[in-house]
Amino acid sequence: MTGSQPMQLPAVDALIATMVAQLRARLPAERLADARVVGIRTGGAWVAQRLREALGLATPLGELDISFHRDDYDRSGLNPEVGASKLPWDLGERHVVLVDDVLYTGRTVRAALNELFDWGRPASVALAVLVSRDGRELPVQPDAAGIEMTLGPRRHVKLRGPDNLRLELVEGAP
Repeated sequence: MTGSQPMQLPAVDALIATMVAQLRARLPAERLADARVVGIRTGGAWVAQRLREALGLATPLGELDISFHRDDYDRSGLNPEVGASKLPWDLGERHVVLVDDVLYTGRTVRAALNELFDWGRPASVALAVLVSRDGRELPVQPDAAGIEMTLGPRRHVKLRGPDNLRLELVEGAP
């Protein structure tokens, strides 16, 4: 999505439906049926809850707080408060669907993988994101993405919620 016209952002529910279809097409049915869905706090956890429900999975949602593993606080202006991750099941040899709201540089996913492996060794990890955008700094690509966007360095997309999840385009520094 590029151009000088105002960008129309799609509805979150439609993007989640796209993610579900991609996960079902790319992952073996038995792996997906027994998958554990883990959201990266906070926006990723909101999306993960909706994705888990749309996939019809009964297992509780896992949430990761990646604060301890971030490497970009000095640049991002994020609050370095470390919270607790919650994985309400044994991670060992489980198939995991790791979920985030926006995949940008790849640093959040790198931090999430570090936190995830602190809990155990999953059998596999599939990455599902609501928005995959340009600007990668690390070689991270999603297995499922609701939408791919080209925004350039001064435009950002944010997920607002947790009620009435919606995407918002933000101009300026992140």
